[in-house]
Amino acid sequence: MLRRRRLPVPEVTPEQRTILQQWTQRRTTAQALALRARIVLRLADGKSSATVGRELQVHLQTVSKWRERFLVRGVDGLLDGPRPGQPRKITDAQVEEVITRTLESKPKAATHWSTRSMAQASGLNQTAVSRVWRAFALQPHRTENFKLSRDPLFIDKVRDIVGLYMNPPERALVLCVEEKSQIQALERTAPLLPLRPGQAERRAHDYLRHGTTSLFAALDTKSGKVIGEMHRRHRSAEFRQFLDTIEANVPPDLDVHLIMDNYATHKTATIQRWLIRRPRFHVHFTPTAASWLNLVERWFAALTEKQIRRGSFHSTQELETAIRAFLAEHNAAPKPFIWTKSADAILDSIARYCQRINDSGH
Repeated sequence: MLRRRRLPVPEVTPEQRTILQQWTQRRTTAQALALRARIVLRLADGKSSATVGRELQVHLQTVSKWRERFLVRGVDGLLDGPRPGQPRKITDAQVEEVITRTLESKPKAATHWSTRSMAQASGLNQTAVSRVWRAFALQPHRTENFKLSRDPLFIDKVRDIVGLYMNPPERALVLCVEEKSQIQALERTAPLLPLRPGQAERRAHDYLRHGTTSLFAALDTKSGKVIGEMHRRHRSAEFRQFLDTIEANVPPDLDVHLIMDNYATHKTATIQRWLIRRPRFHVHFTPTAASWLNLVERWFAALTEKQIRRGSFHSTQELETAIRAFLAEHNAAPKPFIWTKSADAILDSIARYCQRINDSGH
């Protein structure tokens, strides 16, 4: 009578058991690895291979395979080994050459490298160059613009305005005031072709002009609400009317801190007299060429992106109606913009940039 060979029971140390249990419980563990850990744990508890196969619904050969792998190599035997594949053809030196050329040189008669020009210069194919660039997050075709303020009081103004955002005074409102001037009412010369599956919305490049309007806006940094008013002209007289509108919409017992830029209409004698007669209004000017410090510019960007850029308006009145609708929708459920970067962080960032350009040799 033949006797079935008794298979050895895997001996699992406390450290190995902890690792195996973690593999079975951790959500990020691959399902195949978790299954192998369950097989070994059940075998270590004295269950037969047939019983483990029935409980986990796997073939008997699968149970035997991972038993043997664990007996030989321990928990490392349950991990997937390296898979065979095509040998690597690009050397580290070639990768380094592509990165160095991309960062430190330019092609002939061009301002930046393309995958084709780099492939021709390096001797690699275009796909290989593209993979290297993606691996090191290099995008030579992209560029971003910035402007550095030359305001002699730049540091003081940054600390003043950022302080209002991050630590506003009590019993006061902080309003970011700005004008979005010369908003054009543009009418497309052909009907819009709507969005379709697999095809973006299309519109005619040509347009007709139907006049302009200017939007005066004041953003409450705490609540996110916006006081808005439109005028066909953009002068000191219109700005004074808007200040009257702000005063009418602000509780009389609160101080008002106005953050605005250095535009000429903000500094005329008329505006200065208006502010002198109202001592609860305090003006904080942003540094020159630093409109990014004014939070209302972020709201203007949303207005342009969501309502104006892709619109087609037959008249200035239709454009103003669309802007008022966007303003009313925003104020129905306002959400403030949260300023997170401290003045020290901003100044440190600018200092690092200045250090880099001073060391560049240009």
